[in-house]
Amino acid sequence: MSESSRETARGAGWGAAEPGEYKRLMPPRPKKLFWLDPRTMWGARNGALASLFGDPTGRTRARWTAQRAAAGAPADRVIRRDDPDRFSFLVIGDTGEGHEPQYAVVPGMLRVGQDTRFAVVASDVIYPVGATDDYAAKFFRPYQDYRAPVYAIPGNHDWYEDLTGFMRVFCDDAPPLPAEPAPRPLTRAWLRSLLWHRPSPVDEELLAAARKLRSDTAQQAVQPGPYWAIDAGPIRIVGIDTGLLGTLDAEQGAWLREVSRDPRPKILITGRPLYVDGEHHPCRIEGGGTVDDIVRDPANRYVAAIGGDIHNYQRYPVDVDGRTVQYVVAGGGGSFMHATHTIPRVSVGGVTEQEFRCYPLRGDSLAFYSALYGRRLRLPRFFTLTEAEATAVVSKRLEITPGRSPQPTTRVTRRARLVASLLGTGRRPDRGTRFRLPVRKAYTDLLSPGSATYSPPFFKSFLRLDVSPDEIRLRCHAATGNRAQELEPPVEDEVTIPLR
Repeated sequence: MSESSRETARGAGWGAAEPGEYKRLMPPRPKKLFWLDPRTMWGARNGALASLFGDPTGRTRARWTAQRAAAGAPADRVIRRDDPDRFSFLVIGDTGEGHEPQYAVVPGMLRVGQDTRFAVVASDVIYPVGATDDYAAKFFRPYQDYRAPVYAIPGNHDWYEDLTGFMRVFCDDAPPLPAEPAPRPLTRAWLRSLLWHRPSPVDEELLAAARKLRSDTAQQAVQPGPYWAIDAGPIRIVGIDTGLLGTLDAEQGAWLREVSRDPRPKILITGRPLYVDGEHHPCRIEGGGTVDDIVRDPANRYVAAIGGDIHNYQRYPVDVDGRTVQYVVAGGGGSFMHATHTIPRVSVGGVTEQEFRCYPLRGDSLAFYSALYGRRLRLPRFFTLTEAEATAVVSKRLEITPGRSPQPTTRVTRRARLVASLLGTGRRPDRGTRFRLPVRKAYTDLLSPGSATYSPPFFKSFLRLDVSPDEIRLRCHAATGNRAQELEPPVEDEVTIPLR
């Protein structure tokens, strides 16, 4: 096993290194996705419209599930597999930008996952709007050599075209939903419908050709809908669809409560993480209650909740009445990197900084963004911090022990402190709120989408879970884009979860 970012800077991907071979997997001229392009933001407008004029996701989801039920999907939406008591599977989140960072994950994923029984994509399979035509380059091509089935739950971006592409690819080529009657004029629904982004026309020849890339019998998987449960060996994996705004409709909430009563230990896969960036987001269910209420109920036997949407790795081992539930963020599968250096010193749900884990490490995150904005703003001498400088200033600013110690001679200069502040490094907890810069939310919402880069290190990740009757071993593997980490993807975090 190669060294990780917690051991050396080389393990993080810094310094001179041989590039990986991921580029040979890519299309000859991949179309670049610029998140700050007004055309991209306009195409992804449905989330904002749902916030302003009401969210139609629950109604649309109910129509999709009714269509699948009429086509013969199981009423309980449970996929029953024949996996043995000991097996392994992969989880990759927020995958489909179709650029170098997504393809850089693939070689290591294939090596680590060559004996796994299946994979799950956790949220945002396709960017920017989940269009059917994008599945060729952003799903079928990158994962054509993965010889097992791939299941998925949608993220908010998959919903920007009303889930049409997702349902065609994962749900037995489900036909488009018939048009609904026009809403009453001058209502909120009517205003929403005037601006709503509709599904794009589909290139059927492109889709047919793409399907051939994953046409082997061993690769086939059919889901009963956008949310499902998988009975695999000794566990049940429950996947929920959090739609455009990160909530569950009443129908899905009732299903989740019912399917959670099964006596097996369970893992939740969700489009939005329940713990993320040092905060608790329990996920509201229409009509009352939250998803986390269900996860925390000891009768339901959840041992982990894994969510996508945020493009990095985080883990929070939360004590729930004497048992530990592992809350994991697993969104590092291929999209632009959300910063980790903006996460304040962790103290949430009984989890402190000592128990919290993340990848990339905060210092590496700050070094990555300092170099990026040094190039973008043409001020490299001011902005760019070495990984050692970034690690040292983050450690001092947050008063934490760094995951990888900086060189003893590294000084925290005034420039380093200023750059760390400008780039949103989490504030020290003893500072009053009047000193807190309003950069962190803006950084997440605006600056992070501009962080897409096309040369290593990428700081991407994926999960491998090894299941036995007694325990689950969860490992987070890194993908930097360098050859060394392709050949032996380093383990950035590992935890054993007891089942008995």
